Amino acid sequence: MSNEALNTVLSHLVIPVVVIHDAATTPAVTDGLVVGGLPVAEVTFRTDAAPAAIESMAGDGRITVGAGTVINARQVDEAVSAGASFVVSPGLSREVVDRCRHHAIPVLPGAITPTEIMAGIDMGLDTFKFFPAGTFGGAATIASLEGPFPHLRFVPTGGVKPHNLADFLSRANIPAVGGTWLTPADAVAARDCHTIANLVREAVDSAHHIVKEQS
Repeated sequence: MSNEALNTVLSHLVIPVVVIHDAATTPAVTDGLVVGGLPVAEVTFRTDAAPAAIESMAGDGRITVGAGTVINARQVDEAVSAGASFVVSPGLSREVVDRCRHHAIPVLPGAITPTEIMAGIDMGLDTFKFFPAGTFGGAATIASLEGPFPHLRFVPTGGVKPHNLADFLSRANIPAVGGTWLTPADAVAARDCHTIANLVREAVDSAHHIVKEQS
């Protein structure tokens, strides 16, 4: 399981979390992300259309696509079969981590509490999804985790919005964030790639400006 591959995903700073209910809408979403300057997506396994959507994005070739909300080994297998390049899980599951290692693809498991984080460290992990960030203290909580866990990284999702993007990306232990605001449900359903592209472009510009100011 390559850390370099995960670092490539995180280098985009913002990871669109995409919910697809109809696989036929996927090409428009892909176009919006690419035109907006963000060729990466986490397609959640919350819907039956997710495997087909991942297959569409992977087959397009312009975008790095991963599977999100993966909660068991069977879904890992489905995601990999569809063409997913990375896996994101809402919680910490050894079954999911081990299956991703079997397939040699990066995994970003969720962890909130010090106990969960230490369990992940025991699995050899150093980067975690922090979800739902808005409910569990947001950037302030992640900042406090830097003390006992100075070498770990956290990718917050759930509650990340344009107005608080700087709160998260200004933290040294937050390499990237995930968010659904880039691909709103109405724009996806309407195949409105222009709206998606505009939202993505604004997020990319903001994220790079924030990170540049910290350097």
